[in-house]
Amino acid sequence: MISSERGLLEGLHEVDWAELGHAYGRARDVPEQLTELCGDDEVAREGAMTSLFGNIFHQGTRYSASPHAVPFLARIALAGPHTVRDRVLTLLTRLAIDWHDEYDLPAGIDVEAWRTAVAAVSLDEALAFYDEQIAAEADEGKRNRIRNIRAEWAAGRLMDSRASALLSYDAVRAELSSLLSLLDDPDPVIRTRAAYLSAWFPEEAAAVLPRLLDRLRVEDSVTVTATTLVAVGLLGDITLRARLGPHLDASAPLIRWAAATALARIGSAEDTTGLGRDLTGRVISELSAAAADPPKPDVDFNEGDLPGYTSRSLLSLADHGRETVIRGVADCLPAMPRHHTDWTARTALAVAFKESFRDRTPSFVELTEGQQRLLQALAKAEVWNAYGKKFEEGLRSRRLPDTRATLRHYVGLPDDGQDDTADWIWA
Repeated sequence: MISSERGLLEGLHEVDWAELGHAYGRARDVPEQLTELCGDDEVAREGAMTSLFGNIFHQGTRYSASPHAVPFLARIALAGPHTVRDRVLTLLTRLAIDWHDEYDLPAGIDVEAWRTAVAAVSLDEALAFYDEQIAAEADEGKRNRIRNIRAEWAAGRLMDSRASALLSYDAVRAELSSLLSLLDDPDPVIRTRAAYLSAWFPEEAAAVLPRLLDRLRVEDSVTVTATTLVAVGLLGDITLRARLGPHLDASAPLIRWAAATALARIGSAEDTTGLGRDLTGRVISELSAAAADPPKPDVDFNEGDLPGYTSRSLLSLADHGRETVIRGVADCLPAMPRHHTDWTARTALAVAFKESFRDRTPSFVELTEGQQRLLQALAKAEVWNAYGKKFEEGLRSRRLPDTRATLRHYVGLPDDGQDDTADWIWA
């Protein structure tokens, strides 16, 4: 068996998995799943991979067993069966950061705020809460279920979701120094996953950035280069401007997009001068070009939604070219998946109509080209309901038509009969 030959699972049975929990109860099955990941049976490996994504990382939640699985997963990523290594790297990334792309791009993950929030969590307060629930519950069956939950908390098998997530994050962070060696792996898919993983550890930036910059000097894969550039942007600062700038002249559109994305991040993070007028203009121009014609192939960031990521980067630079930014965002919106549109739609509306028409609804011809194009994109979208009620309120507060039908009429589009009041999923 591969696991015994390479020592990937050394110490596996020294962990008291029965005292740890995951999404479906006690974690007694995790050792077998980790073992199957290292075996020769491809079907069993696939099943184990699916199970681990479902139990120690269930819909984004991490459990007491999750950080204990991380060291073994890291060894498998480094030297396990080739067919699982890239997915194990993906699992490690999710165990660390959940789906933080959607929430924390384009600025990157704020670990300091996360640690502060976790520090405020008190186990005594949690237990007191369950004691109150037990005392107030008249139904004996429900009371017993609450007692069982309280017992799991008291035994350390359950905890505040932010705290359990942070334990997993720190477990992956502890393995990062060895995982960085995968930036030099012969397989470009592994190099891509390693670069993506490295982007989320700002506390390790001093160690990670030199490795990423070294990779940029020798990398010949477009996807790896693009992923590495974005990672450098998320971890770096304005001092890297000269290192990132030349990539804006790359022949591959994806690399130009990635360089612009990285520069937008380090520029918008500055309180004063940022990138400078000329470079900022070039970055906005490159992002706008990507908005009109998204480059292929994509990268892991933002679940591969390049238009969504592009719109966020553009909006971070709105103070440097609002009209161009809004036109770019308008180009992004039709290509974005439904669940990524809410924040972009509301933020773009606030940026485009910074000065509201307080006493009247302006005629469409009074609007700037960017404002017109944004409203047209919003009115055409088939995912209107995904924008949510806050978006509707944003339109109303700016004296703009606040339903899909009235907005379509306002921008000169025919009524297409779609209902814009049902299925609000982002209220």
